Amino acid sequence: MSKYEHISNEMRKRVQEGEYPNDQPIPDEKSLSKEFDCSRMTMKKALDILVAEGLLYRKRGHGTFIVKSAIQHNLVNVTDRENLGLTGLLQNKDIESEIIRFNVLFPSEKVAEHLSIDHNTPVYHIIRLRNVENEPFVIEETFMPTNIIGGINEEVLHSSIYHHITYTLGLTIGGSHRKIRADKPNELDQTYLGCAADDPVLEVEQVAYLNTGIPFEYSFSRHRYDKFVFTTVNIRR
Repeated sequence: MSKYEHISNEMRKRVQEGEYPNDQPIPDEKSLSKEFDCSRMTMKKALDILVAEGLLYRKRGHGTFIVKSAIQHNLVNVTDRENLGLTGLLQNKDIESEIIRFNVLFPSEKVAEHLSIDHNTPVYHIIRLRNVENEPFVIEETFMPTNIIGGINEEVLHSSIYHHITYTLGLTIGGSHRKIRADKPNELDQTYLGCAADDPVLEVEQVAYLNTGIPFEYSFSRHRYDKFVFTTVNIRR
């Protein structure tokens, strides 16, 4: 990870934890550059990431401000540019994973198509409940080709799959394509997420790619409606 990405992660954490008042500009780039011992260009690149995420905005002649609506402390804010996984999103939270299902199987036609593999390529089939601070937040059903993402075991599943991909396998996650829809709770949602029969569930269908363009994940994440907000950022150039 580059220095500006490290700085961006630290600044994101500070903003989300309320270290800066949200009715005043954050420290200017010159002051932050001195604090982080980096160039003004590096600092600008770090802040550009948070501006693109919709967490900060710049007001010419006045400084850089926090977008108040983006820091609702009771919700996990997921932007359309985010590819960190839940552990990466909530680095300051206690996250536990409960394995509901973990096996290897041959993919269905739909799964094979989305992962650009043939029917004879085995895939991991993983269903996990993700608890944040002892509260159920999301159920993830994931398919990953075993020939691309190897070494997944219970230890990995109880921590972070994306961390395993990045730091153990040395692969670079490039991006994802998502479909977001509302749905009624199914049996798993009611059992593990504690959803009432009439609670809405936010489902995210995702195909994630490595930086080589190869799909490595086809997943369905079922989110509790009262724990997440998804933000789309459009910037006019």
